[in-house]
Amino acid sequence: MKLLITGGLGFIGSNFIRYILNKYKNYEVVNLDKMTYAANPENLRDIENDRRYKFVKGDICDKNLVDNLVSAEKPDVIINFAAETHVDRSILEPEAFIKTDIFGTYTLLEAVKAHKIEKYIQISTDEVYGSIEKGKFTEESTIKPNSPYSSSKAGADLLVRAYFETYNLPVVITRSSNNYGPYAYPEKMIPLFITNLIEGKKVPLYGDGLNIRDWLYVLDNCSGIDVVLHKGKIGEVYNIGADNERTNKEITEIILKELGKDKNFIEYVKDRPGHDFRYALDSKKIKKLGWRPEYDFKKAIKETIEWYVSNPDWWKKIKSGEYLEYYKKQYRSR
Repeated sequence: MKLLITGGLGFIGSNFIRYILNKYKNYEVVNLDKMTYAANPENLRDIENDRRYKFVKGDICDKNLVDNLVSAEKPDVIINFAAETHVDRSILEPEAFIKTDIFGTYTLLEAVKAHKIEKYIQISTDEVYGSIEKGKFTEESTIKPNSPYSSSKAGADLLVRAYFETYNLPVVITRSSNNYGPYAYPEKMIPLFITNLIEGKKVPLYGDGLNIRDWLYVLDNCSGIDVVLHKGKIGEVYNIGADNERTNKEITEIILKELGKDKNFIEYVKDRPGHDFRYALDSKKIKKLGWRPEYDFKKAIKETIEWYVSNPDWWKKIKSGEYLEYYKKQYRSR
């Protein structure tokens, strides 16, 4: 099987590519990535010379590039990880989110339609549902996004649904809860807090820190997407959650303890606009396909912290901006 994966130099995409190539020795992967600030070739340095892997620099919003690539590579499946994803950035500059997350999805769907792709998987998020005080969101829950980011992802999901209903395209959507693990860009809460504390800096905790998230280890998300790839029913949505709800304050205190820091390193900051209080997913549907989260949170969060401690060269280049100019030059001619 040949997969065209978009956004494969990002956090979840790079973990998924490595997961797939390690698990399926006869699979091939073509990775289309625009190389924005959050993309990092170092994420896949260990497999970049694998004959089953090919990198292509390009924007999913470039219709001609996408069409020519799909025509030339003839993938069986397209999996769309490419997206602008950081909520704070979306509040400051929503335009990039609308372009990539919605128009980029449209471009990929048009390629699926034109080239008879066997399956298209849209990687989405629990944030499209909005916030919930009690209970859990099912795949039938109403979409009520509250940030420009989640709205752009919701718009993409609705477009995917429309292409299924209107054109009978072979599409599936996954919506996962918050991911954590190695290679997460250090603007997101867990890697930002870990790296700040390693540097002896304080961690900025929004509001009172009592907002609740369901934390899913990235490789559990990868295995869920794998199940949907092989068993997911066309036209369906699948939630991928860990049943691992923690307040932001609790996550912060776990990181502090693991790194030997006290609560004086917490800096409570003004809450961001439209900050969702709680996310929670009902994952019974995907569990019926045989999926279960395998990673214990206490062990996985400890190993995640240890990964950042052991890989300072990876995140220090990112936080300094050093790597970005280097890779822009390196990949400009590709």
